[in-house]
Order: sequence, then structure tokens, then C-alpha cells
Amino acid sequence: MASGHRSPSLEPPGPQPIRRLHESLINRIAAGEIIHRPASALKELLENSLDAGSTSIQVTVKDGGMKLLQIQDNGCGIRKEDLPLLAERFTTSKLTTFSDLSKLTTYGFRGEALASISHVAHLTVITKTKSSNCAWKAAYVDGGLVPSKAGYTPDPKPCAGNNGTTITIEDMFYNTPTRLSALRSSSEEYARILDVMTKYAVHNSKVSFSCKKAGSLSPELSTPSCSDASQAIRQLYGHSIAKELLHITASSVSDDNTDMDDPEDPEAWSADAYFTNANYQGKKIALLLFINHRLVESHRIKRSIESTYSGILPKGSSPFVYLSINLDPRSVDVNVHPTKREVHFLNEEAIIERISDAIQQRLAGQSQSRVFEYQTLLTGGIAQSASRKGKEKASNVDELEGDDEGPEADRRVSGSQVAKKVLSQHKVRTSLQDRTLDSMIPVADPLRTNSDEPVTAIRLRDIKQSTCHFASITELRRLATKRIHHDLTEIIKKHTFVGMIDLSRCLTLIQHNKNLYMVNHAALAEEMFYQLALLQFGDYNRLKLDPPPSLRTLVKFAVDVEEDTARSGMSNDEIVDRIVKTLMDRREMLHEYFSLDISETGDVKTLPHLLREYTPNLDKLPMFLMRLGPQVLWESEQECFGSFMRELAYFYSPAPLSVVSAAASDEDEQEKQKSEAWRIQNILFHAMRKYLAAPKFLLDNDVVQVASLPDLYRVFERC
Repeated sequence: MASGHRSPSLEPPGPQPIRRLHESLINRIAAGEIIHRPASALKELLENSLDAGSTSIQVTVKDGGMKLLQIQDNGCGIRKEDLPLLAERFTTSKLTTFSDLSKLTTYGFRGEALASISHVAHLTVITKTKSSNCAWKAAYVDGGLVPSKAGYTPDPKPCAGNNGTTITIEDMFYNTPTRLSALRSSSEEYARILDVMTKYAVHNSKVSFSCKKAGSLSPELSTPSCSDASQAIRQLYGHSIAKELLHITASSVSDDNTDMDDPEDPEAWSADAYFTNANYQGKKIALLLFINHRLVESHRIKRSIESTYSGILPKGSSPFVYLSINLDPRSVDVNVHPTKREVHFLNEEAIIERISDAIQQRLAGQSQSRVFEYQTLLTGGIAQSASRKGKEKASNVDELEGDDEGPEADRRVSGSQVAKKVLSQHKVRTSLQDRTLDSMIPVADPLRTNSDEPVTAIRLRDIKQSTCHFASITELRRLATKRIHHDLTEIIKKHTFVGMIDLSRCLTLIQHNKNLYMVNHAALAEEMFYQLALLQFGDYNRLKLDPPPSLRTLVKFAVDVEEDTARSGMSNDEIVDRIVKTLMDRREMLHEYFSLDISETGDVKTLPHLLREYTPNLDKLPMFLMRLGPQVLWESEQECFGSFMRELAYFYSPAPLSVVSAAASDEDEQEKQKSEAWRIQNILFHAMRKYLAAPKFLLDNDVVQVASLPDLYRVFERC
């Protein structure tokens, strides 16, 4: 009879012999502790790129990173003589002795990331230093060099490449099928990769990040360099979080005794935090925690922040918090977790309490008012189902216009001629024929008439699509048509201009039916000018510059006022020479396709004129010409045409210059702002009605519904 218990008559087995594990098995086990999934491999590689001083990091992903994960940076690169040691365990340039851990300021230090990756994937590295004449390519498997192709030697091979390093990981976990089968779908792994990149992009706002799927023309995540944390949060997490952000700084120095700050004090610390106020209510807490610039997790800090918000937010709601803490390296122990996900530091409880108190005080200062929002249908009353229309018709057939009663009212109703009563909350309270207040204010603009008649938008000429047989232009036009959001296009075409909110921030109010929208008119105009450039490709009108300015002078002016040019590793004159040479070498193509005429002597004679009734701000011309050098992808035809037209559209958009112009009197500045506002209202918005086919991505940050008349009536009925 079978029994679930061991028979007492059987003797227990003897001890098993202890064996030394094979080196490859040891390394594969260690790799599993560090590389859990493609996102954890990306985190290690991002930190390596940032340690190398990169200012631009580009990531390409295929099948959620399991088939391909490539990261390219423009950092310092790797020396050729170091390549044989690159993928071996415990090889690093960050430290030499154990005491170096107490003053560590880099992300990596153990030298296990690339080694671990090479044991679970096929690893290829292409790298070039500034002093090297060419790039070097090496392939790795199980921590050692292997031939990149059959018949080749495993030594690094010279190849073409840019300064920096490109690391390609293919077939991740090909030799650990259990780990591969445990991963989620490729879309979920890709979402984890985007999450990691988003967090590092917020913290490293001076570095340009981009991430795209293999084969895709446009990145799904792209951030510019030279921004700050708040701008990065706005771009990556959206307007709903950015508009509710609060900011604090805290440090170990008390407010009333700032003279006692000792930079040599190992217990000194500082913190910088951006967090949402009580108006934002997320479903799950979003905590971006960086300690000494390292992305980590801390259950203590998370619980403390949740406790701070518990008395402010409703139950089930959570905030968004970005917190960066800088500590003396001597007070931080970073060697407590295989993936460096957790760290320990001195005076942890006191520091957390100080930061939480600062957050609570800032929240308390913003508690005078609260904003309650609810979701509404963006398109309002654009489209209604037939059944709903029928119900509304049946319910309103017996209602009369006005409140009159008696025989006089009865005589106004006859047979089928029944006057429908329109409820107050469903009346569209606007008329395009009304005279606006702005029309009564004199504006110094040559396009304005001096008569007392109401000023209407100027008449726009029809623009016909040019004939072009380039496959690249045909594809760009097809993609532009595919992206159209019909409801948003309907809103733009039939909107009523309400007024300018903030000219410097490019915010304007428009109305469509019973809804009020806040739009970024610079973003809308930029998309319209891109579509106009695409529509007229090869057949542009010309805007003549007389006298023609020097290309080199304009580019030099833009480069001289640009910040952080030193990061490129070249002097300003070298940057100017490279940009001017790039444009001069292609001036025939620019003249033929884009009507950008540059003479042999380097003078800019004409510019493409996208809209005859509108002249772009020529103060932006130096920046436009400078950006053509690095921002246009000259090597590929479709990407070249597309990126050039994007830069041209940005030049035409009414976004203000970031460079501070010469000081002007208050009266001149006010007159200039009035003139610009008039041009935006009476030319650009009128042109948008006629030409703009609005794409869906404008709904992310640039078009926001702020009010709806029926909803406002519903709110006030409760009062």
C-alpha cells in the first residue's frame, strides 16, 4: 500500500559530494541576477552611456527588446586595447580599490553589466574615441571575443562609425528558455523600456533621448537637450501633470543658519522635488526617485510620501512625485543589491522626515482652492446617433419657443409648423459676424485697414498641390493623410476665435459649438506649415531678401548665442564651418526643390514662401539656417525631405525666440505684441480653417477642452 511518508525502515541517503561549478554555469547564474528582462539590460547600458558623458542617446527596439536592443551614444567611447576585457566579469574603469566605493560618483562600478549580457545574448560593440581614426567593431559571447562572421578572427575589426559607442544586443535569453518563456508580451516589455527611458530623460534633462521600434521612421519617445526637469515632465508625462506641479528644494542646512554649510561634511545633503498638488489624482503613485543620480527604489520614502498625501487626496488617489537626493558619496552604500536598485545611506529617517515636511508645507500653502475635473467628449455635438436624434425630436416636438401662454401663443402654432424650444444650455452663443473687442483697438500693422468698418480675416489664395513623382514625397503625403483626426479637423475648420491667453506661451482660446478649447497656436501653425510645405514641394513661391545676407554671418550669430556648444567637442568656428559647408555642398538641391537660393559667394538670396499672406519672423532666420546642419537627415531622401520641411515649418511658426532680443520701450513692445496677435488671429487662424488637416497627436498636449456649456449648467444647477 502506497504511503505519502518515508518508511522508517529505509535508511536516509548519504551526503552528496560537493562539486565546483563550471565557470560558464557560474556566469550564467550571475547574469540571471542582474539581467531580469530587456528593460534591466537597457538600464545598465543607459547608465554606461551617461557615465561616458553622452549628450545624445538613441535606442532601437525590436520585439520588446528580445530580438534586438540597440543603444547608440556620443560619449567618450572605448579604447581599442580595452575591447578584449570589455565583457569579462569584474573589469571596470570606475574603481581600483575597495576604498574607492566611498567616493564613487558614477553609475557603474562592478563591471558586470556587459559580462552578464554576453552570457545570455549575442553582444556586438562598435566604438570610436575622439583620438581614433576609425571605429572598432567587436562581438562577444560568454564574456569573450568571438568572430563576427564565419572565417574571421575574433580580434576587433576597423569600421566606419561616429564618436561614441553603439551596443547591439540580439536574441536575449536564447540560451535560457525558462527565463524567455517567463517574459510577458513584446508590447509589455517595450512599455517597460519606455518607462525606464522616460525616468532617465526627466532626471537627465540636458541629454537628448530617443526611442523607436526597429523599422519605424519616427521615435515614440524623443526629448530635446538643454531643457529642465519641469519641461521634461511636461513633454513626457503630459499637460495634466505639468500644470499641477509644485517645486521645492531642501538641504541639510537650516534656513536660519546657512553659514554653517561645510562641503567636506559627509552628512551634507540636498534634495530637489517636483510633485503634484491636490488637484491631480492618479490611480497609482508615480514616484521617480534618484539618489546621487541613480534610479532606485525606497519603500520608506514611498510610504512617507503616501502618508503625506493621505490627508489631502481622496482614498484611492495618488500623486506624481519626482525626487532627486544628492548625498556625500561617503555616506551612501551602493553595493547592497545586484542591480543597484536599492541603496542605504546615513541619517535616512531624518532626511526622509525633512523632505516630507517640506512637501507638506508646500502643499498646505496651495490648499486655498481646489479644482474638480471630469471627463468630457472632445467632439461635443459634432456627431450624434440617429436614435438619439429621434429621441430629441420626439421630446421637443411639443415644446415651444418662449414661455408665452394663452390664445396669442396658441395662434402661433399651426399644423406641422411647431417651433422647437432650444434650452439655454444648448444654445451656441457665438456669431462669426459679431465685431470683436480687438477690432476696436488700433494696431500698427500694414495689413490692417484704417476704416471704421469691422476688420475681418483677409482673403487667402487657393494653393494647389504640386505635381511630384518622387516616391518619398508620395509616401510623406500618404502618411500625412493617414494621421488626420477628422473630429479635431472639424473643430479647427468651424471654430470661432475667442481671444489670446498668453502670447509668450502661445496659448489661445477658441470655441466650437458649445465647447471652449485652449490650443497651442504655435504647434497648430507649425503642423499647418509642414502640410503646406509638403503640398507645394518643388513649386514654392520665393521670398526675396534684399540685400541678401551672408550665410556664414547668420549661422555664426546663431551658434554664438547657442548654449552648450562645448558639448559637441568642437569650437564655434568649427561648427560654423561644418554647417556652412553642408549647405553650400547642397545649394543646387535646396534651390531646385525648396527655392532656398544661396549664391556661390554664400549669400542667402531667396527663401521658400509657404503662405503669401504671411511673412515669417526673420529674426528666426539665423536659428533656422543653423538647425539645417545638424537636424536635417541628409543621407536618406525621404528623411531628408521630411526633416527639412519640419525645420521650415518650425521657422514659420509664431513660437517666440528663446534668445532675448534688444531692449525696447514698453510702448514699442506693446505695439509689437498687438501686431503679432492680430496676425495670428486674422491670418494664421484663418489659414488653419482652410488648410490644416489636424493630426491626432495634437490632442496629447496642444488642444485641451476647458469648458462645455451643458456641463457648466449642470454644475451650477447643484448650487
